[in-house]
Amino acid sequence: MQVNGAVAEGFEPVGEAFAANFRTLGERGAALAVYRDGHRVVDLWGGTRDVDGSLPWERGTAQIVRSATKGVVSAALLLLHQRGELDLDAPVRTYWPEYKAAGKEHTRVRDLLAHRAGVPVLDRPLTPAEAADPDLAAAAVAAQAPVWEPGTAHGYHAQTFSWLTGELVRRVTGRSASAWIAEHLVGPAAADFWLGLPAAEAHRVGRVGRLQAPEPAGALRVRPKRAVADAYADPGSLTRRAFAAITPLPDENDPAYRAAVLPASNGIATADGLARVYAALIGEVDGGTRLFTPDTVELARGERSAGPDRVLVVPTRFGLGPMLHGTASPLLSPGSFGHPGRGGALGFADPESGIAFGYVTNGFRSSVTADPRAQALVRAVRTALAG
Repeated sequence: MQVNGAVAEGFEPVGEAFAANFRTLGERGAALAVYRDGHRVVDLWGGTRDVDGSLPWERGTAQIVRSATKGVVSAALLLLHQRGELDLDAPVRTYWPEYKAAGKEHTRVRDLLAHRAGVPVLDRPLTPAEAADPDLAAAAVAAQAPVWEPGTAHGYHAQTFSWLTGELVRRVTGRSASAWIAEHLVGPAAADFWLGLPAAEAHRVGRVGRLQAPEPAGALRVRPKRAVADAYADPGSLTRRAFAAITPLPDENDPAYRAAVLPASNGIATADGLARVYAALIGEVDGGTRLFTPDTVELARGERSAGPDRVLVVPTRFGLGPMLHGTASPLLSPGSFGHPGRGGALGFADPESGIAFGYVTNGFRSSVTADPRAQALVRAVRTALAG
């Protein structure tokens, strides 16, 4: 299997780790991009563009990045705050009056971003077609009663984050999250990232699917903790219900699903595009415009939720939208902010080192927040920086 691309001097451990993922971790097709201080220092790709095919992954091949999308829509809402258009301390009903129903009248915008809104589930799950209808989906989440008092605890809003954030962008700007992000975030970053895939770009996107993790010779099988396993096995748990807010699970290779605007789950990006978004948040990229002020960077990575997650069960940490470095999702350092995609993709920024990281794959594993392939690459970046 040939690895294509290049790494800058000093980042050779990253190239070695990327190639090792194919040899030892069963990688089928993937790409990695790393920027430092706005300049690309790692640009690698290899394998096949389709998880079940034989055509080679090419420069510019894109994949669905699942919940790594959450980091991008969160950045959009923080940009709206930075521009003075969105008050993080305001009740959500200020912008979205219907949201005050069923005991949610005091939910603040910051509660919604920090997974403290208390609506990770829907009493009646939506079908994939319903989930893609912004009016119907927004009405469903606005009518939902919270399962805990908003602001008092946190739990991962796996699917409902789509309609919470997407509708908030629409109410504040009058435009879809897709259109606003394309103009004000992705465009200035010159990044290959789409929320709602245009038909003209469909030829660049590979097919994704499940991959079984290889069993290393002589290794003990690592099993999840009993509480975590029980939560995923119980159809009545918040864990299962949160991920099942769209039922049945959508076909992620379906053109209709890819064209929908679901800010929690169906962004599509190249590795370079995901990394460029984060690089542009924390600095100038190839002489372009920096998107976040230092104050907004601190808002993104300041801890707003921490400890046992009522949905994921394990301890998690969130800023105002981004997931933060922690045991559930190790990033480069305690100051990093970003978001993983379930079973694969990862994008983040680390302001202290100037690193921005984007990894995409066509093979999804059972991991939720810390895929072994992505973690091997993060460790290699850490090694390279240590010199």
